Amino acid sequence: MTRIPEDDRNMIEKAIYLPMVITVLNRDLKVIELSPFKLKRPYLELIERALKSVQEDLVEVRRYLRKENIKVSKLNSDESFTMYCFLYKGYEEHHNYFNPRLRNKTEEILCHYLFQRGFRTEKI
Repeated sequence: MTRIPEDDRNMIEKAIYLPMVITVLNRDLKVIELSPFKLKRPYLELIERALKSVQEDLVEVRRYLRKENIKVSKLNSDESFTMYCFLYKGYEEHHNYFNPRLRNKTEEILCHYLFQRGFRTEKI
């Protein structure tokens, strides 16, 4: 049973997932830069826009956590689970996350930033 309200828990989870999304986007940028695409710029711009948006959101999340004196840290990881420690208003909670869940949620968030937020079409 957690003592952390849902809104704060959502912010904590953003503090876990957004850095993962940033890592994926940075790796993808490097891959595209080294790839033999004929037209790299559209892909690079799409990823760079998404990356900027994720970074801005992460700044807001970290600001909120700092203001509320909430700390999130990764304790350990194995092939199946990753354990995080949440320090929340004097309470310490440990939560295990199933690694495939972390990967799937990261992918879901990545799609959100690439396609809902980052992809804006202009009239041709």
